[in-house]
Amino acid sequence: MGSCFAQTIGQKMLDAKFDVLVNPFGTLFHPLNLSDLLDHALFNDPLDEEGILEMEGLFLHYSTHSNVVGKTALELKEKYDHQLKLTKTYLEEGTHLILTLGTAWIYEHESFGRVANCHKQPQKLFTKSLSKLEDMEMGLWHVLDNFSRVYPNLKIILTVSPVRHIKDGIPENQLSKSMLRVLCANLERRMETVSYFPAYEIMMDELRDYRFYKTDRIHPTEEAENYIWEKWKSTIFSAETQSKVAEIQKVQLELAHRPFNPESASHQKFLQNLLGKLERLNGEFDFSRELELTKQTLQGL
Repeated sequence: MGSCFAQTIGQKMLDAKFDVLVNPFGTLFHPLNLSDLLDHALFNDPLDEEGILEMEGLFLHYSTHSNVVGKTALELKEKYDHQLKLTKTYLEEGTHLILTLGTAWIYEHESFGRVANCHKQPQKLFTKSLSKLEDMEMGLWHVLDNFSRVYPNLKIILTVSPVRHIKDGIPENQLSKSMLRVLCANLERRMETVSYFPAYEIMMDELRDYRFYKTDRIHPTEEAENYIWEKWKSTIFSAETQSKVAEIQKVQLELAHRPFNPESASHQKFLQNLLGKLERLNGEFDFSRELELTKQTLQGL
């Protein structure tokens, strides 16, 4: 959960057939927004109706991203409740909670309080400020400490997003990232269940060149994302898991293969071999969709 970098790594884990829930409330950048929603998931809190707003015929909420949306306020609440329950289920059954922190800058609505997303509402409704380190630490520690009691086997991995929030200003972004890094270090010291993965440091030190950023000079390129993913695998995964992921990634590449002549004998042999690999892997991972598509392709030749 967390910033758009969480979405990137989460998608790579989904592609590697991990059973993961990625950003159930959409992209969230601030530690306190994350702690609020995780706390609500733990205690099954209902949606605060004061934070509901209507925009262009759709209903949104200030505590979530705009992809949590409903055509009516009731539909929004139902979708929120569903995501809340889904989050709690994954917390109960999962082994790891991964949080990617994006910024220490927070926006507060004049009546609702802190928000995760301003939803393009007038700027005059909000106040922007840099959160105090102790406030962020207390907010995250409170919910993670509760998790350690309720879910004692849950391991928590913190990262600081390498995505640059330079719209806040370059010095302001650096100050924000520095505070987030100290926040992670403090939580890691306080809690045995917490560890830190240096995605931000890898981007800043090992990939310290603008060629590893997209043209917006904000987001890492695909090459940079893949580099950090390789570091993630070697740091987080066991040797056995790394071997399985490598096998799955090889099959994924074969699935993406586009033949020069789909009707050739060599391609049919390729598909038969691929089908065998999928049938073998499907006993351990969910390759049912890929299996069906490969069978349909073979039947159509």
